[in-house]
Amino acid sequence: MQTLIDFETAPLFAIPTVGMSGGAAVREGMLIEGPQGWGEFSPLPDSDDDTCRRWLTAATEPGTVGWPDPSRGRIPAAAIVAAVGADRAAEIAAGSGCRTAQVAVAAEPDSLDADLARVAAVRAALGARASIRCAPQRFWDVQTAVAVIRELTRAAGELEFVEQPCRTAAELAEVRRRVDVPIAADAALQHPGVRWAEIADVAVLRCGPLGGVRRSLRVAESTGLPCVVASTAETSVGQAAGVALAGALPELRFACALGSAGELAGDLVSGPRVLRPVDGHLPVAPMPPGPDPELLERFAITDPDRIAWWRERLRVARS
Repeated sequence: MQTLIDFETAPLFAIPTVGMSGGAAVREGMLIEGPQGWGEFSPLPDSDDDTCRRWLTAATEPGTVGWPDPSRGRIPAAAIVAAVGADRAAEIAAGSGCRTAQVAVAAEPDSLDADLARVAAVRAALGARASIRCAPQRFWDVQTAVAVIRELTRAAGELEFVEQPCRTAAELAEVRRRVDVPIAADAALQHPGVRWAEIADVAVLRCGPLGGVRRSLRVAESTGLPCVVASTAETSVGQAAGVALAGALPELRFACALGSAGELAGDLVSGPRVLRPVDGHLPVAPMPPGPDPELLERFAITDPDRIAWWRERLRVARS
């Protein structure tokens, strides 16, 4: 891998975010070019070294060994509704062309009233037959999760599932016993050997933290649960891996929370190559889109300290 990729010239980017957890202003990362194409290395700031190594595996996979052959030519997509006001949430949902919406909640302390208004607005925009799921952006305790899930269900009329309402497997299992709404668990947060049938009804797959498409497929098989593919707010270059994963899954029961338009205020690709749902679907491509040089320049990290921080993070991931 080291002889095929010039890591030292990997471009760095910082793109403003929309309604992200904790008020984060930008999404940072770097693009990795291999002989066959591009990948994205953008582990979140609190990622440990092992997680960063998996991210690097995911970033180099498309440009070296490539992705597995798909089982389908397009995948259903969920509209990604960030922690925005109710009116804006309704606009995003109605304009997406999707029949499923993933709605961010708990992005800020004491946000319940705003969360309920956002969920109700999305339901009104999409209608009674649409599917709505909620994605808390911070972790609740069991008592809070149970109470809030019930209120969110009333606001939505019905929820498809709630993703990772608590962090630990024991807490997930307890919430699952106490609510009627299906619980989805993030596969990247679970320890090996977890009893999936006890903690969740759905497994959430994210390519970056799991180490790429191939590793994610193995994780999917090990859970024994239906899976949904989601993003970590990557650019279209990074989210293309999630589309490839969804395209390769043997069974795809849920719309995928992919497509950068809902969480980022910009992208590194332009025109039709931007991952944006059309008629509620995303096309499965054999390789990720390449970046637009003008956009790479526009969103380039110029702070020497941040550049040094990312170069060191890449060095550690390669070790």
